[in-house]
Amino acid sequence: MVCAEECVPADVERENGWACLAVRGPLDFGQIGILSSLLDPLAKSDISVFTLSTFTTDYLFVKAEMLDRATTALSRAGHHILLPDGSE
Repeated sequence: MVCAEECVPADVERENGWACLAVRGPLDFGQIGILSSLLDPLAKSDISVFTLSTFTTDYLFVKAEMLDRATTALSRAGHHILLPDGSE
């Protein structure tokens, strides 16, 4: 189960400290290679990723302490990173 840390009861086994990167969607199911283009630069930067795909988009979860490295790797690979406030 994936949810906000504050929603998990204290007695449930969990792993905290994840940051989420959302792929701007909606994505057409016929588009090929999107996830690969995101995972390759992260793998080359030794960043572990947990992915979640939905019908309309993909989400990449990285450990929070790796978020800056992850966004740098993705930016260098040509991806645009938008912050929650809409700035780059």
